[in-house]
Amino acid sequence: MGIRTGSAFIESLRDERVVYVNGERLTDVTTYPPFQGVLATLAALYDLNHERRAELTFASPADGAPVALSFLKATALAEVEQRLRAEEIRAEFTFGLMGRLPDFCNGYVTDLAAAADYLGQREPRFGQNALRYWADCRDRDLCLTHTLADPQIDRSKGPAEQSDLFLTLRVERETDRGVVVRGAKMLSTLAPFANELFLGPFMPRAPGEEDYALAFAVPCATPGLKFVCREPYDAGRSRFDRPVSGRFDEEDAIAIFDRVLVPWERVFIYRDIEIFNTASHHTPGYRMLQALVRGAVKLKLLTGLACHLAEAIGRAGTLHQQAQLGELVANVGMMEVLIRAGAQSAASGDHTALYQRSLAGTLMILMPQFQLRAVQAIKELSGSGLIMTPTEKDFAHPEIAGYLDHYLQGKGVSAKHRVHLFKLAWDLVGDQFGSRQAQYEHFYAGDPSVNRARFYHAPVVQQYKAFVTELLDEGQ
Repeated sequence: MGIRTGSAFIESLRDERVVYVNGERLTDVTTYPPFQGVLATLAALYDLNHERRAELTFASPADGAPVALSFLKATALAEVEQRLRAEEIRAEFTFGLMGRLPDFCNGYVTDLAAAADYLGQREPRFGQNALRYWADCRDRDLCLTHTLADPQIDRSKGPAEQSDLFLTLRVERETDRGVVVRGAKMLSTLAPFANELFLGPFMPRAPGEEDYALAFAVPCATPGLKFVCREPYDAGRSRFDRPVSGRFDEEDAIAIFDRVLVPWERVFIYRDIEIFNTASHHTPGYRMLQALVRGAVKLKLLTGLACHLAEAIGRAGTLHQQAQLGELVANVGMMEVLIRAGAQSAASGDHTALYQRSLAGTLMILMPQFQLRAVQAIKELSGSGLIMTPTEKDFAHPEIAGYLDHYLQGKGVSAKHRVHLFKLAWDLVGDQFGSRQAQYEHFYAGDPSVNRARFYHAPVVQQYKAFVTELLDEGQ
């Protein structure tokens, strides 16, 4: 079948999925007004695969049809770099503002397929399921979302210690056809617009939590599956007043499983805590590379905006401001170098030490820090200009347009251009969309404190301590 067009993607969403938004159950997600901007963006992404086929696709091993490069199981550095270039093109198309481009989950299921032997070490069918599912998603060009985190009921307790054992998704019973699951998971970004929901291993499970150690995939229109979305951020404002939120609000939802039957052929991990907790350690890390590429593109956008803002109001001439901007530029360069190191790691074939290498450290530690630093710089450089931004209609009003043109002009730029820059800044770092972006990036790879602690427990810590001991011993 191969890559789809944007119109075919839109048509695929007209099914029996159950989606609630703002107290309303949608009968057709493709006609809901606040979704029109992001749907147009996603459709354009699918069309982009056709427009730039040579750069964004490869021949399916099944039938030779062109399929998305984000499904490529790259085994050589040149192939990994080919994947990265395709993901960069698509991230640039969305300015790095969509954290759940289809590329991400495509990379996730490709990671699982690469780890099929590990998944199937005790139950071969689960590894075979991962390979078959990856091939199906690849050849049908499906749009996937995922749901990973447990609901925030009582974080002082594990899922099996909550007041209700089914607050977090878990096994209810087994049947000949599959496993029946009940409970909830979050945060399903892109859920209203995806064809498939993938539940992968994320939050570590402890002994006694076997019924919560699951990985599987189901169609978003599966009976018993319901999505409840947060309120949309697209309020129908003009592109001038809200340059990005109307186009890139990818939506988030809680996924509720009301006795959902998951067929056995769609199960990848089942009640196996060891495999659930360690499966990611045995993957090439395609999903992490995609996330870093997307993050680096967004960091370029924020850095370029900070430079524009400083120059537009005459604040780029001092050493202090240049140092602030220069730091952002340097951070982009560091991201690009570390992504290159991650690509070499992914191509090496040795994935057991992945979490001690640059790939995980850059994603979990540096990327959130760099994003936060860029946002803070934009706020500091902007000052009151971030708030005082008249609307597009104000500039068109004959009684006040002249005043605005005179009093809101910048250094060498027109008032309308200056205000448009600050409108973009407000949309990116101040308004609902921007605030969500900041929170999303901070917790993109999980709780930052947990991630830092994870590195403290890495085996390399013993090597570092031994190095100190060697020095001390030399003095005795």
